[in-house]
Amino acid sequence: MSDNSRLASNLMLTAASAVIVIAGIKSAAEMLVPFLLSIFIAVLTAPVLHWMSRRGIPDLLAVLLLMLGFLIIGSGLTLFLGGTINAFYQDLPTYESKLQDLAQQTLAWARGYGFEVPNNVLKEYINPGVAMNAVATVFNGLGSVLTNAFLILFTVVFILMEASGMPDKMKRAFGEHTSTLSNFERFSGLVQRYLAIKTLMSLGTGLSIGVVLWIIGVDYAPVWALVAFLLNYIPNIGSIIAAVPAVLVALIQLGPAEAFATILTFVVVNTLFGNVIEPRMMGRTLGLSTLVVFLSLVFWGWVLGPVGMLLSIPLTMVVKIALETRPQSRWMATLLDH
Repeated sequence: MSDNSRLASNLMLTAASAVIVIAGIKSAAEMLVPFLLSIFIAVLTAPVLHWMSRRGIPDLLAVLLLMLGFLIIGSGLTLFLGGTINAFYQDLPTYESKLQDLAQQTLAWARGYGFEVPNNVLKEYINPGVAMNAVATVFNGLGSVLTNAFLILFTVVFILMEASGMPDKMKRAFGEHTSTLSNFERFSGLVQRYLAIKTLMSLGTGLSIGVVLWIIGVDYAPVWALVAFLLNYIPNIGSIIAAVPAVLVALIQLGPAEAFATILTFVVVNTLFGNVIEPRMMGRTLGLSTLVVFLSLVFWGWVLGPVGMLLSIPLTMVVKIALETRPQSRWMATLLDH
């Protein structure tokens, strides 16, 4: 067999293997998503565990303190979201009625300027129930994230309890001079820096949006701040998705001027944090091109769903580091660089 034929066969075999692996991941997404979230939460909180260990706190006590912190935060979010969802569903008929009236006024205004608008346009193209249910879906989505909270919490605890002995186990498994441990440490460092920077930017985005919306008077401003904080982890489109329900509620509750002010708030805040402060920090941290960031968002979102979008950058970094460890695949890792 010639070198070209052997190369073609290897490429076809690699492509076929990749398709099988991706299909398996996609079919097992429901089981994998909580486990992946647990891994990345553990990676993010590992420095806190190491900091407490350096202060003389026993590992078991340090893990228990982290677990207590998770329980407090999770319980607070659960109570907050539960009360907010109930209040929103009580207000939902009022919002639908106001949206219906606003749509009728818009049609009357259009007809007043000579536009021919069919009478059935409201039923066919403007459905207030669907619009408000889309807002309700945001709340339900936030609540459903907490359904696996205890599974994720206990998985994080077990991972952290094993973390201290992992280097010795990897040395025994792969040898003293293995590069596996250094690659894992490099990956952990990159992910920790990425998540730390992204969390800081998301926190600034959420707080800024929440404060301005509270000043404007938009209902459920703290919730829209939480939505903006969470969806800011999704590159490129997360901030757009976060703006939709807040703008819709502002339009129905207060009117077009306040809705425009809400849009302007999201644009200014996300431009400041997303396009001015974050890009250079992320570029130095990740070493990924903008195109790769966008494609990874689409790919992991397709494979793992919304959580895949949140984890798209760390998962892509795993692939990049794995490609860098072998000389035969290092060229593919180079293509992912910025």
